[in-house]
Amino acid sequence: MNEFTLGIEEEYMVIDPVTRELTSHDQKIVEAAQKIHKDQVKAEMHQAVVEVGTGICKNTTEARKQISQLRYTVSQLAGEQGLRIGAAGTHPFSHWAKQLITEHPRYNEIVNELQEAARSNLIFGLHVHVGFQSRELAIHIANQVRYFLPHVFALSTNSPFWESRNTGYKSYRTKIFDKFPRTGIPDIFNSIEDYDNYVKLLIKTNCMDNAKKIWWDIRVHPFFDTVEFRICDCPMLIDETMAFTALFQALCAKLYKLRLQNMEFISYSRALINENKWRAARYGIDGNLIDFGKEMEVNCRNLVLELLDFVDDVVDELGCREDLNYIHKILEHGTGADRQLAVYAQTGNFESVVDYITTQTLIGAK
Repeated sequence: MNEFTLGIEEEYMVIDPVTRELTSHDQKIVEAAQKIHKDQVKAEMHQAVVEVGTGICKNTTEARKQISQLRYTVSQLAGEQGLRIGAAGTHPFSHWAKQLITEHPRYNEIVNELQEAARSNLIFGLHVHVGFQSRELAIHIANQVRYFLPHVFALSTNSPFWESRNTGYKSYRTKIFDKFPRTGIPDIFNSIEDYDNYVKLLIKTNCMDNAKKIWWDIRVHPFFDTVEFRICDCPMLIDETMAFTALFQALCAKLYKLRLQNMEFISYSRALINENKWRAARYGIDGNLIDFGKEMEVNCRNLVLELLDFVDDVVDELGCREDLNYIHKILEHGTGADRQLAVYAQTGNFESVVDYITTQTLIGAK
């Protein structure tokens, strides 16, 4: 199954170890890291964010090695600047208004257009790319895999706090991002031409200048032959990142296998999938999601187990079983959000939550 190559992007918080606040680092970490990893480390719109990305990896073993190295390098270089990095969907208490925007024409343009929605977009995500032989195949798989996005998203929830408040959501990051245009679950596209015509129309009418300004939870990438999964909060643990990467890869492979047998999974409407996305954001794995086939609510954990059964026959061929098995640990120990909430319940202070995040971020980094 050589077509399901992988790429992982993660966004990290840059943290002052004394105050535990987000801090602007003038891109010094990025500049130092680029000497080692070239363009695999990038600046983001806010200066308190560092983005890393692996190269094209043939399997999850290769991807794990690269993401572990990237976390380690960025952490070491942050340490040299007297800073730390942390992996979570939001910072528990820092206020976005205090954070500086990176000086770059693209970011200036986005802030100018989107105003406070852009300035307040101080969030941290995980993007997983799965490679395909053609964009035609990619759009076909993207249509069907939309149904499963809330299930994986529920497992990845890692942003319960915002500006010193317990938001009541397991992922508040998605609520913040909803203020942007062209976000959330996309509609179904009947063909790649249908999708390309949509992009052309938006560029022609000055809605956007290029397809990278489509920020959906899943998209056929504008420049690479990949399906890009963008729904997850940035996971605290490397093991979690790799579990979600393995699951996205396995879902693509399974849906492709069904296609080869002239079968396909039902493509549900955006309106229905959004019901599950909302539940996942609010309750994580502790709530119920809707099984649209049965037209009933089902415990999220049970649906995740069903999902693992669904992809089981492609996992060994992909070589990702060990990474995928970590999902059972998440079901047992809770998501990043559950663990953050537990630390806060125990200590009553957000600084302890930040310390917990920064410690967990480096487990397995080397």
